[in-house]
Amino acid sequence: MKKLTVLVLFLTILACSQQKEEASAETETQDMMEQLENMTPETHDAVMETMLGKPNYDIKSIGILVYDGVNDLDVMGPRYVLGQTMGASTKLISVEPGNIKTVMGVEMVPDATVDDIDQLDILVIPGGFRGTIEAAYDDELHAWIRKIDESAIFTAAVCTGGWILGATGLLEGKRASTNWYREEEFLTKYGAIPANERFTRDGKYWTSAGVTAGMDMSLAILIEIFGEEYAQGVMLDMEYDPAPPIAGGSPETTSTEVNIMMQAMYDMGIQPLIDSLEAVN
Repeated sequence: MKKLTVLVLFLTILACSQQKEEASAETETQDMMEQLENMTPETHDAVMETMLGKPNYDIKSIGILVYDGVNDLDVMGPRYVLGQTMGASTKLISVEPGNIKTVMGVEMVPDATVDDIDQLDILVIPGGFRGTIEAAYDDELHAWIRKIDESAIFTAAVCTGGWILGATGLLEGKRASTNWYREEEFLTKYGAIPANERFTRDGKYWTSAGVTAGMDMSLAILIEIFGEEYAQGVMLDMEYDPAPPIAGGSPETTSTEVNIMMQAMYDMGIQPLIDSLEAVN
């Protein structure tokens, strides 16, 4: 009988404790909802910090390199995602003064040039076509990237932007990803270790496969900075839930005929330019 009384008493205490915890959680939820409902532009950052906690890194400046012939989505995917980094300024930084034209002919107005920028917390190097290959042989640009990298928290590359980053020597001995086209050849050329992944992190360096993979990489960077809930908020803002109408988008999910056709097209446009640049370097 005594044992039964002790057991009943224990269960009663446990139930009371659970009720208190549930009541406390409910109160916290109500308080949070009240803060969200009353949130203003002035209180936004404080409310977000209360909900999500302090970020793992203090990110104040993000720069995305742009140049003639850069791929539109290589730039704008990370620009949209990382542009929602709370408390940070995001700039498009051009190699030369003046507006640039993307590979699709869209004119962009950069915020600054490389000569204006001495420090960034995050640097993103997008890929493209002719301009990317030329940038992979631009020693002055490589020197600027290495200078920025010295104090950067993260240095990242999208698609063939990995060729530019690789040419600086910063990926030597690092696992990395890049566009599917001759991926292993180019990464090995720069001393990197081909990861064959959608995106890859090795220390402070983030690299991604082609074009759309830059958004996935950027979301992963946001998770590293702020956590998953913050990144989910950005994904919901974008309604980012990809569902392509057919299988494709990687060599593994593309037919042999299309693979061969795309490889031949890339070879036709890229190889002569590489040969000409190699001849003068």
